[in-house]
Amino acid sequence: MSTDTNPNGIRKVVIVGGGSAGWICAAMASHYFHKTGVAIELIESEEIGTIGVGESTIPPFLQLIHSLGIDEQDFIQKTQASFKLAIRFENWRQKGQAYYHPFGQIGGPIGRHEFYQCWLRAKANGHPSNLQDFAPATAMADQGKFIPPARAQRTLLSGASYALHIDAKLVAKYLRDFAEARGVVRTEGIVTDVVTRPDGFVDKVIMKDAREVSGDLFIDCSGFRSLLVGQTLGEAFVDWSDMLLCDRAVAAQTENVGDPHPYTLSQAQDAGWRWRIPLQHRAGNGYAFSSRHLSDDEAVSTLLSQVEGDVLLGPTIIPFKTGMRQRFWSGNCVAIGLAGGFIEPLESTALHLIYRGMDFLLRFFPDRDFDPALAAEYNRRMAGDYEEIRDFIVLHYCTSQRDDTPFWREARAVALPDSLKARIELFRASAALPDGIDDMFRAPSWQSVMEGMGVRPRRYQQLVDTVPYAVISQTLDQSAPILKAQAAGLPSHGEFLAQHCPAEPFVRAPKAQAALV
Repeated sequence: MSTDTNPNGIRKVVIVGGGSAGWICAAMASHYFHKTGVAIELIESEEIGTIGVGESTIPPFLQLIHSLGIDEQDFIQKTQASFKLAIRFENWRQKGQAYYHPFGQIGGPIGRHEFYQCWLRAKANGHPSNLQDFAPATAMADQGKFIPPARAQRTLLSGASYALHIDAKLVAKYLRDFAEARGVVRTEGIVTDVVTRPDGFVDKVIMKDAREVSGDLFIDCSGFRSLLVGQTLGEAFVDWSDMLLCDRAVAAQTENVGDPHPYTLSQAQDAGWRWRIPLQHRAGNGYAFSSRHLSDDEAVSTLLSQVEGDVLLGPTIIPFKTGMRQRFWSGNCVAIGLAGGFIEPLESTALHLIYRGMDFLLRFFPDRDFDPALAAEYNRRMAGDYEEIRDFIVLHYCTSQRDDTPFWREARAVALPDSLKARIELFRASAALPDGIDDMFRAPSWQSVMEGMGVRPRRYQQLVDTVPYAVISQTLDQSAPILKAQAAGLPSHGEFLAQHCPAEPFVRAPKAQAALV
């Protein structure tokens, strides 16, 4: 939007805060407003440590990379990234049990009918298969193999999808270089005061050294402080800690041991869950836990007793509060990232929510009148995203069969939001799922977690009886071993990385400063 053709257009965008959130916003804004007369300034300080909002992503994160015209191979190499086909959940349903939440398809339609419904009919007839036997991403992940689905056309593996494990600090650096090359001005400094206009809009921010930065549109990427939208504009925080009990995390980085697995490990613990995310140069580890059920010292001890490889950085404790702002967009200010809300990283959605926040802002981009209708729709869509993710995360806890610790007994007994209760009941009826607009999690995701946690529909849909059962059973009997064999013939994840996108030599930072992975 050029200010030459729209005299009332936004002339100056000010982003308060750097890190992943700030630089994703700056990169996207600079890509779309490059050479249009819209100035973009980002304020951050080296004195304020950033919290890596997660090193594990979901497939739509690659849409961000591609939409900016960034070469995926170059991005992977410079951010020490590895590939992620799925999340492996261990000890969630019961101790000793494991399942995968894969990316991409599970099976394919049989006749005109959804694969999952046909599989349910087969199970009702005693078929011995497991749902994940037909997920190409699971087949690769479970064997430690990898190939991009686009290179596996005309095979069953082509139905897989993938995301990335990334180094959050290196991603921020990469996107900073991208944004600055397109005109973004980075200002070093700490914002200490925010000045508002008589109408309540933000007029300018004042830094510690008394410098002032004015703007038309402000993006609040100040992290948990939520300096603009929360502290200054007073937008209330909707607290979900009654549904999601974890409120702290201990994080550490370790050396890689062996071939990096192409999935995120999520292993349930006595008072939360532990993650392991292998990159090319190291692994990110952490324990998200409830401080009412475990002390910091106990969490650190538990994590360090379970990590593989020598500790390179950390451990460090990060407190957090689960929930979201009542409104993300208030006046002429939009909160994105931790400033707008936080949901524990169980399904790796933090970076995606930043992308979504900026994507929706660009879709509903205002002029200097800031039409309230744009803000209202933005807030509706973002709240919908946060609530969908909240429900999906709560599902993992409330369906657990574990009752061996106070944490799990309490997690199972939380009062569920009406939206999740309705979804579970609809699914139990006949595997139906509500259709949403632009849903983040598709049917295979809900089906995988439901099945993995022992929630199976009472019946399959009767229309599936129009398919001869012999056709269904033959399809299942043939496709599962073929899929497993096709995955077995692939290079290992480590071999693929070394051959196609080896990371650049990495100089390790001193151990003095820790950051959340």
